[in-house]
Amino acid sequence: MKSIYSHILLVAILLCLPFTLHAEEIIINAVGDIMLAGRWAPVLKKRGYDHPFDGVRAHLAGADINLGNLEAPIARGGDEFREKKFRFRAEPAVATALQRAGFNLVTLANNHSMDFGASALEETLLHLKNAGIAWVGAGNNLGEARQMKLFTIKGTRIAFLGYSLTQPIEFFVGKERPGTAPGYARMVASDVAAARTQADFVIVSFHWGKEANPLVQPYQQTAAHNAVDAGADAVIGHHPHILQGIERYKRAIIFYSLGNFTFAAKSTTADVSAIIRLRLNGEQRSAEVLPLDVLYRRVGFQPQLLKGVRGAEVIDKLNILSETFNTRIQSKEGRYTIPF
Repeated sequence: MKSIYSHILLVAILLCLPFTLHAEEIIINAVGDIMLAGRWAPVLKKRGYDHPFDGVRAHLAGADINLGNLEAPIARGGDEFREKKFRFRAEPAVATALQRAGFNLVTLANNHSMDFGASALEETLLHLKNAGIAWVGAGNNLGEARQMKLFTIKGTRIAFLGYSLTQPIEFFVGKERPGTAPGYARMVASDVAAARTQADFVIVSFHWGKEANPLVQPYQQTAAHNAVDAGADAVIGHHPHILQGIERYKRAIIFYSLGNFTFAAKSTTADVSAIIRLRLNGEQRSAEVLPLDVLYRRVGFQPQLLKGVRGAEVIDKLNILSETFNTRIQSKEGRYTIPF
């Protein structure tokens, strides 16, 4: 009798298994540039640093990972690097606002993380740590800056790496000097290959391209392909502040630029952006594109999801930008997806 009950129990478990696997879907959201400092900091402080995220908070909720490019040190101190036009430094309250918005990972590999020097970077890492936010792409030395962040989510190991290919090169980390991880080809290939041995899925972030230019530069494609050839499954790009095209290469997907996300500027060029939602379920992988309005005169510093005709216009724009890569976003019942 006991063996009969055991058999019945086993059959029941097997019958339920597909539903269990479906429930184990992993969701990773990636966004573009986050910069809540600079000229408009007093306005942001008055409204509260939670305000910029309120329009998209619901769309970030429920994800296993929310990744963004933190384009300003979070610090009160530091030595200002005056040999560049734009320098930013955000208040410590920004770290807790990021955490409350759902972010648990940021990349610091960009051309602003060292705007106030090594001490401000160190303070940034402390504020992020206290807020429970992990980071990639910068550190107190070369080893730290190149270190991957490995998450185990629902039994799946996911590795993240971040690199900068933007000036000033003085911001690049040295063997024993704080800074950002440079996206040198050999270094990236070595790091990605090492991550591949420990992870089921590898995501690489790059800060690259020309600002306000929708065209992907040849070196961006070379760097992206190098990362994929070494084992990356997805590449996420930013720096141009506007959208660039999407490419499916081998069994990977490359988003060359996601544009601005929550960004304290009144640019008329940076008008639309996107949240990229990676959905991983075993061997099934897809990316969903959530178009955003980020134009200040319409939404202030608070991005808003675009639906209907306006959302479709952003997707049409992305499809045009992606034609050269033979990639097209599929539209069905108001959702925009790309299998890869």
